[in-house]
Amino acid sequence: MPQVHVVYFSRKKLADPAPIGSYEQGDVTFLLKDLSDISLEQRTEDREAAMQTGGHYSESLPIEYQPTAEYLQLFQATLSDSAERIAKAVGTVSERIIQKHGFDIVLASLARGGTPIGVLIKRYIKQVYGKDISHYSLSIIRGKGIDENALLYINQNHPNQHVQFVDGWTGKGAITKVLIAACGLMKQKHGIELSDELAVLADPGYCAGTFGTREDFLIPSACLNATVSGLISRTVLRGDLIGAEDFHGAKYYKEWEKADQSRVFVDTISAFFKQTASDSKAEALQMEGSSEQNEITWRGMQDIMRIQSAFGISDINFIKPGVGETTRVLLRRVPWKILVDRLDNPNLKHILLLAKDRGVPVEEYPDMSYSCCGIIKALKGDSE
Repeated sequence: MPQVHVVYFSRKKLADPAPIGSYEQGDVTFLLKDLSDISLEQRTEDREAAMQTGGHYSESLPIEYQPTAEYLQLFQATLSDSAERIAKAVGTVSERIIQKHGFDIVLASLARGGTPIGVLIKRYIKQVYGKDISHYSLSIIRGKGIDENALLYINQNHPNQHVQFVDGWTGKGAITKVLIAACGLMKQKHGIELSDELAVLADPGYCAGTFGTREDFLIPSACLNATVSGLISRTVLRGDLIGAEDFHGAKYYKEWEKADQSRVFVDTISAFFKQTASDSKAEALQMEGSSEQNEITWRGMQDIMRIQSAFGISDINFIKPGVGETTRVLLRRVPWKILVDRLDNPNLKHILLLAKDRGVPVEEYPDMSYSCCGIIKALKGDSE
């Protein structure tokens, strides 16, 4: 069924966002309010305690992990080893998007894990097909929803184009559920009909219909935080900082320019597009003809429930599945333990290094859809 857009005329036109971020001009427009001059960072332990006693993760920012020389060397080695493989997966998900919607699309990546993938999809389509499509990055927050002003802005500027939401990978599928609810709300409140289908590079949770791969391997952009995401922080939503006409907020860490890997990451991968495009096209065609291969089974969630029962974990939100989410647990949460499918898994070198640095126990737990799971240490109350 074609996507229908109805422009909501009864509110004033939203202003263009101030440019932020370290990507090349044209790679992405961040629909975010710049909060760079405001102190929002909290120590990991203090932030964890706040979140588990009723606070929300979007009200503060973690102190960003500054990688050691050894860790940065691991990122660079991983990028070098996996760039061609990632380029093929980017091409596959891009081809799947084109199969479904053609080129009359706008990319809306979910900040910030989805931002580098959105940049790569935009570059793939431009390099392989010569089509320059618009790409925005906007905020989506579990428990709060998507940035409605960002979606209204996109609709004002691209009223007749298909909006394709993009993220990096799936875990439990929590963001998929937030997106489904948010799109329903946009139709109800503003008369704007959006497709809630999420396109991801990797879908180990089996909860996305458009993906490049379902293998849970390391996407190097998960290794780092702001320094691989355009020097942009996590997104912030707090009533005293974000007004009714504002986009959700974020900080732009200009002071880390010398450590920035954002362009290195996308440049390294996009350099392979011409040689991987034929494989990507063949893979996408093969996927198109296989309903079984595309089936959304939520298989990953079944594994999570099994882990929750086996380890007596009170809150399912303490379990963060997959390489990307486990990395995040080790970088900015208080971990209890890490589960891995096997200790010699080559995709988990950085996980084992981070766990060792932080003194976090690692335990083998075979037969998961995921390569690993990070489990957050329970204090009490709610979680991110």
